[in-house]
Amino acid sequence: MLGRIEYKYLVGVVFVFGLFMDLLDMTITNVALPTLQQEFSANTTTIQWVVTGYLLSLAIFIPVSGWAGDRFGTKRIFMFALGMFTVSSLLCGLAWNVEALISFRFMQGVGGGMLTPVGTAMLFRAFPPSERAKASAMLAIPAVVAPASGPVLGGYLVEYQSWHWIFLINVPIGVLGLIVAGIVLREEKQEQTGRLDVPGFLFGSFGLASVVYALAEAGSRGFDDGRVLLFGLGGLALLGVFSAIELRTSDPMIDMRLMQNRLFASANAVQVLSMAGMQGALFLLPIFLQAERGMTPLESGLATFPQAIGVMMMVAPAQRLYRATGPRRMMMVGMVGAAISTFALLAVGLETNVWWVRLIMLGRGWSFALTLVPLQAATFATIRLEDTGRASALFNSGRQVAASFGVALTATVLTSRMTYHHASLGNPALRDGAVLAFHDAFFVAGVLAIVGVVASLLIRDRDAISTMTAGQAVAATRA
Repeated sequence: MLGRIEYKYLVGVVFVFGLFMDLLDMTITNVALPTLQQEFSANTTTIQWVVTGYLLSLAIFIPVSGWAGDRFGTKRIFMFALGMFTVSSLLCGLAWNVEALISFRFMQGVGGGMLTPVGTAMLFRAFPPSERAKASAMLAIPAVVAPASGPVLGGYLVEYQSWHWIFLINVPIGVLGLIVAGIVLREEKQEQTGRLDVPGFLFGSFGLASVVYALAEAGSRGFDDGRVLLFGLGGLALLGVFSAIELRTSDPMIDMRLMQNRLFASANAVQVLSMAGMQGALFLLPIFLQAERGMTPLESGLATFPQAIGVMMMVAPAQRLYRATGPRRMMMVGMVGAAISTFALLAVGLETNVWWVRLIMLGRGWSFALTLVPLQAATFATIRLEDTGRASALFNSGRQVAASFGVALTATVLTSRMTYHHASLGNPALRDGAVLAFHDAFFVAGVLAIVGVVASLLIRDRDAISTMTAGQAVAATRA
């Protein structure tokens, strides 16, 4: 039966298994943090490492994934990453104390950090350039459904089952993905991959990890905190050295020369702003609904889930629109929609009907699909086939850092504005001030989307000709 399905679609199905688990894990854990804190008698600083440890591990192992896939084979590395993620999920579910849980979360990040870049490289090598929009449409659904489903699924499991299941749920999905991957995937290696760029790996990994750590800590400490400044500026310095090394070495781990590619650099800029604004607002809303409006984790998850429905509704139309219009106008419309829907959250108060929240989230889903589909389709249009692995690692590193930055920035704004409005989180007597603080933070997320509109102006349809139909390619050359 599998033999009747084109190989490119089999790659897509296998990758979706891994991508869904990886992205689901980023949000499903958040709703369980209070339960985990009580379960392990941990303080707030310690329990935050359940999230921060995973993010740090992602940041360290994303950069090396491109080289590893090219050197040892994409099938082998993909299955290693999926297996690592599945086993560590099992261990997280069996964790006996908070230290063990943090260690196993770091292991999860090893698998998760290598899973997405290698899977993306496999997918875009399997699909010809003219069908990149179709490939990106396959990625759009798990890219938003998984994070949006996390609060719903996590809320249900924590309330009605056990916190262990937020990790154990990955095990059967991962095992099934490994079986299918072992049967259908073909091994692909790139010639002349060279040796591992050890200096680049060390400077890049520790620099990126330091920046992510600073961003994670900024949410509670503020950007002017000494530790945040030390790790943030130190990490940026390490990344500066990393960039200098990568530009000089003949076999870079992440080829920074790729950023000289106009379309690739512009698409990365749009992605950073899109993900920062989208994830920042998605981080704020469940906290607002639970702490200020008194919703349960499951109820707040159901209020935000229409964003995933919006993406699913828009994926197929977005794919057709891409063939008709190209990436630039689609990204502009998507980012404008993201800005409008984010600013609409400023009108949500303590008594606002929850259906307005759901409608806003539905619009955010439409907007995200209109941005993500052309973004995924066009980004690698002018990247050589042999560079796809490293380009994918760079692209996914940017997405991870952008999401972390968006969460840290909006959390920091929320904390500072709580102080300004003389409010505190979840205090019934101070809810009016808290609502104003949330509105200020939503405003910042909306500004990020506005800057994303400006970044989308840098995209040129003519650069993405290979991903369009023949008729639209001619039109793009005249634009």
